[in-house]
Amino acid sequence: MKKICLLLPNGFEAVEASVFTDVFGWNAVEGDGTTQLITVGTKPTLTCTWNFTVTPEKQLSEVTVDDFDALALPGGFEHAHFYEDAFQEEVLQFIRDFDAKGKWIAAICVGSLVLGKSGILTEKKATTYNLNPLRQQQLADFGAIVIPDEPVVMDQNVITSYNPATGFDVAFTLLERLTSKENCDEVKRLMGFK
Repeated sequence: MKKICLLLPNGFEAVEASVFTDVFGWNAVEGDGTTQLITVGTKPTLTCTWNFTVTPEKQLSEVTVDDFDALALPGGFEHAHFYEDAFQEEVLQFIRDFDAKGKWIAAICVGSLVLGKSGILTEKKATTYNLNPLRQQQLADFGAIVIPDEPVVMDQNVITSYNPATGFDVAFTLLERLTSKENCDEVKRLMGFK
């Protein structure tokens, strides 16, 4: 069983988290059944960007990188204190530990800025929110090689994307890497994407 950590900082975008819960939920029930997604929060109760409240299954302090095979990270909004929470050293070290072990890491939209802040994107190709040049400049300032016009960018073990609309693409890419193309295609078909 491959376990995916869906890391949820306060202020995350619910829609960007939900693509991971849905794709891996469908895989667990209708796909090959070899994956399990576990929500891990920075706090016992989290408030999403648009005031949706979430209770994660586990807290970051209760898990280790060795509990998981992959990490998924949604983006969020500054006004909802996403960066304040996601840029904590405990979160950044957790990401570094995933990368040090070569485990898959997938981030949607500005989730890649958290990866950049951790230092794992230095000299790696990546992307982030594409409709505000400030965000792509921030990613470049973290040492990433920014690919501004590709919706999903993969470099080694890291998958990044450039806005919320790419969420399903990122989740399916991660599913394919953790299972197989055939299984991913079948889950896509069952969900109506093919």
